[in-house]
Amino acid sequence: MENLLIIFLRTILIYFIILVIFRLMGKREIGELNVLDLVVFIMIGEMAVVAIEDHHEPIINTVLPMAVLLGIQIMLALISLRSSRVRHLIDGSPSIIINKGKIDEKEMRKQRYNFDDLLMQLRSKDIDNIADVEYAILETSGQLSVVQKANKKNKTANYTEPLIVDGKIQTANLKKCNKTEEWLRRELTRRGYHNLDVISFCSFQDGQFFIDLKD
Repeated sequence: MENLLIIFLRTILIYFIILVIFRLMGKREIGELNVLDLVVFIMIGEMAVVAIEDHHEPIINTVLPMAVLLGIQIMLALISLRSSRVRHLIDGSPSIIINKGKIDEKEMRKQRYNFDDLLMQLRSKDIDNIADVEYAILETSGQLSVVQKANKKNKTANYTEPLIVDGKIQTANLKKCNKTEEWLRRELTRRGYHNLDVISFCSFQDGQFFIDLKD
C-alpha cells in the first residue's frame, strides 16, 4: 500500500514538473515541432517513466536531467534567434517539391517523400490535381505549403487518381476511370510519350492530361 501511495505521489509530481518544463520551452503546435523539440520530448518522457516505475531512486536523479535538457533547449532557442546559421542547422531548410508546376523528384528522394505523401497533403488542402499547383514547399515541420496557379484558384473539380507514378501504370486507378492500359498508352503515344519510364507522374481530369517527366 505504501509503494502505491509513493507511485501515486511521484506521478502527480512528475506530471506538474513536465507541465512546467513544456510551458517554459514555449508554445508550439505538435505539427510544428522540429527535430530538437522531438528529441527533448522523447527523452523527458522516458525519464518520467523511469522516475515513476523506479520509485526507490531519489526523484532528484530524474528532475536534474530534465532541468539540464530544459536549459539546453532554452539556450539553443536563444542562440537560434540571433543566428540564422544555427537556426538552419537545428530546424533545417524548407524543400521545394513543386517549382513552377514542375515536380522535383530529386528533392523528393532526398527528403524520402513519395507521391502518396504529396497527394495526401494536397487533398488535405482541398487540391485534387497536381496540375493546379504552381509551388509546393515542404516546411521544416513536415507540413506542405501550397501556392495554386492563378487560373486554378477557387475552382472546384472532382478528385483525380494518378494513372502513372514513377513510370508505373496504376491499373486500379485506370479501372476507377473506366479506362484501359491500351487507351492510356495510345493517348500518350499520340502526345509523343512512347516510353512510360520517363514519366514521373501522369493524371487525367476533365479531358486533359497532366504529365510530369522525371527530373
